[in-house]
Amino acid sequence: MNSDPLDMVIVIHQTKSTQNAFLYNEKKVEQKVASFFHSRNTKAINPFFYNKSHRLKEFTDIERLNPRIKNKCLHISFNPSTADNLKLTDKTIREEIDAFMKHMGYENQPYFVYKHKDLERVHFHIVSTRIDRQTGKKIKDNHERQKAQNFIKELEQRHQLKNKQFREESVFKFSARSRNIKKSLEDLFRHMNQIDSISSKALYDEALKLVNVEIRKSGRGHIVVVADGEGKVIRYPIRLSKFKEKPIFWINKKEELEQRFLISTDGKLRSSHYSFLKDFFSGLNRKMGYQGLNKDGTKLLKTRKKKRKLRR
Repeated sequence: MNSDPLDMVIVIHQTKSTQNAFLYNEKKVEQKVASFFHSRNTKAINPFFYNKSHRLKEFTDIERLNPRIKNKCLHISFNPSTADNLKLTDKTIREEIDAFMKHMGYENQPYFVYKHKDLERVHFHIVSTRIDRQTGKKIKDNHERQKAQNFIKELEQRHQLKNKQFREESVFKFSARSRNIKKSLEDLFRHMNQIDSISSKALYDEALKLVNVEIRKSGRGHIVVVADGEGKVIRYPIRLSKFKEKPIFWINKKEELEQRFLISTDGKLRSSHYSFLKDFFSGLNRKMGYQGLNKDGTKLLKTRKKKRKLRR
């Protein structure tokens, strides 16, 4: 996807499984597109000297204290802009990540930070647990997104980062000039697969249309096309079967199991390339409501309550 990410963005991923988020980042390291960057509050002085099972145990030991909690994972992507990365040193970013975790109430929790270099800009993933290591209770997560936005403003002021405005919708729409089209589409599917509010194929289709992407029937299978907003195909179609990461509503049971086993966070592989799409898709439900679609894709019939006339 052709993008020019100009702003610092912090995204709190809605990931339920700490193990899956952890393994996703560990796999990136194994693929040599990410590296171990930072850790805090771990039993070992340098947990990266040990194997991943040892590191994962930092979380599983804590989460056993409260197995009833479903959403145990804290998975955050920390995305400085390209300009920010030129100004902020690794040391500064480590300090700011520590400050951010304190700001969010996780300063005493063990956490690992991974530096990713597989996309257009260097970014960082933080993995921790929402279960308090001392009390076994879930750490309060009220107003997390707003707190993250407040932190970004403070960070930009501290380091005099230039916060440029950009048009979200124009940046994140595919076009005839989009680069690495297949990989970008896979990254899009990975991001959308984690959004719980996209709960049907009809909603998934509508979300794809927001970025000029459509999945169409072709022969016995399907193709993925980039359209111009009016349905005209502007890029050569790619067969859906060619994608390693597929939209969740178009994969069979065997593929779903393989996908979950190989590379996943909350059962699906994620990519922070679209982490800064969060605001773009956060309004999806509102847009769906405006377009009048039920979860099954049928139109909603709006009814007005008739005012009852009071009889005298």
